[in-house]
Amino acid sequence: MGEGKDRRRLAAAAAARGALLLACLLQHPALAAHPRTPVRPVQLRPGLTPVGAEQAANKDGSIPRWTGGNPQSGDPAGEYPHDDAIDGDKPLFIITHDNYTRYADRLTEGHKELLRRFPDYWMNVYPTHRTVSYPDFIYKATIANAATCRLLDPDEPDNCKQGFPFPLPRSGAEVIWNHKLKWRGEGVTRYNNQFIVQPDGGYQQTRVLEKVRFYYASPDNNPEVLKNGQGEFLRYLSQTLSPPRLAGTFILLQEKIGTGDSGRAAWLYTPAIKRLRRAPSVQYDNPYEGTDGNQFYDQVDMFNGALDRYNWKLVGKKELYLPYNSNHIAGNTVGYHDIIRPHHVNQELPRYELHRYWIVEANLKATASHTFKTRRFYVDEDSWNIEAVDCYDNQDQLYKFQEGHLVATPSVQAATTVPEVIYDFASGRYFVTAAYNEDKPYDLATELPDEEFTPAAVQKLTTR
Repeated sequence: MGEGKDRRRLAAAAAARGALLLACLLQHPALAAHPRTPVRPVQLRPGLTPVGAEQAANKDGSIPRWTGGNPQSGDPAGEYPHDDAIDGDKPLFIITHDNYTRYADRLTEGHKELLRRFPDYWMNVYPTHRTVSYPDFIYKATIANAATCRLLDPDEPDNCKQGFPFPLPRSGAEVIWNHKLKWRGEGVTRYNNQFIVQPDGGYQQTRVLEKVRFYYASPDNNPEVLKNGQGEFLRYLSQTLSPPRLAGTFILLQEKIGTGDSGRAAWLYTPAIKRLRRAPSVQYDNPYEGTDGNQFYDQVDMFNGALDRYNWKLVGKKELYLPYNSNHIAGNTVGYHDIIRPHHVNQELPRYELHRYWIVEANLKATASHTFKTRRFYVDEDSWNIEAVDCYDNQDQLYKFQEGHLVATPSVQAATTVPEVIYDFASGRYFVTAAYNEDKPYDLATELPDEEFTPAAVQKLTTR
């Protein structure tokens, strides 16, 4: 009898220790268990927003409390970014070549390098506005995912649907999947203008028509679920319109979870070859067609594609000055010639704010190859968008720096980065992509049937 009581007492003590450990892990999500044995909270912690950001202001109030973000407004069929309540703000202060060391703790390594190199580079820092919001169905699904979604390996989220899969991230890979699966509408048609800019400011422009169909974050009654190693989350089709030497190039992607044949399926058509062919090289650090090596495939949308070549470390969270509410540089009040300057974009146009960012470090596996040995990602807590990436070469030198200018898109309650800039510190060139200032705004109400994203459909386009 006494032995039975002792066993029950020991079991109760073990359960109490387990409950205490669970509570600690929920308070410190970066310290959680291995992804195959995830902690499964029934709801997000008190004090967090529905997508896992800290709701409260920071200590000095320079980052305000999140109060819901901007409500839904505007026309999904086409609207340039704007916000009358904040677009008239004046800078609080300016970070310059001469004073940047004073702010170094709140700057990325890439920004510090730009400030160190170029006396005419500066950063206008504005009041912080937490404008990002998402639809209610994304919030509800995100809270559900916190209890059910897990990461079987870096490229296989399991039992996740609709919302952000990992609002309480326990690993760097989970943060990156939040970026990859973020809600941005069900589909988009956009003109993507790209510029390869030489150190003297001379540039060449490429114009691309892009269409994307998003499956994962679907508001319909049968949302796409990533489960048991299966699940398609987007399809992508691009057509190069100019210059003439590149016009008629098509890229088709069907993106699923996993790697190799079970993950990304890609096809490429170039006028020189005159046939559509499977293109397993359309990923990793292979140069995107027409960018002359200035953008790799896995740098599109700041990062996309497979995670399998890196070990992913969740470093923590930090307050940083990064582009936010960038309506001026993204909108139609400026032209492409207004953006481009020697060495860097026209720094009169970007808007920098203080926000909190998850920092993720990706270190190349000893058995893998990539141009970047180390990548440090800065991911916005409110939107889960990657906004900056420090990219190091195999000699541990800062090689490239990616900067995404974040804008809220209240017409579908989402956020994205436009334009995106890649600075090459070795060549002195930089690359601008996703600019549409002189084109039609994004069409986020476009209806894109599945059949439009098939090899047969693309083959028909090439014969027109």
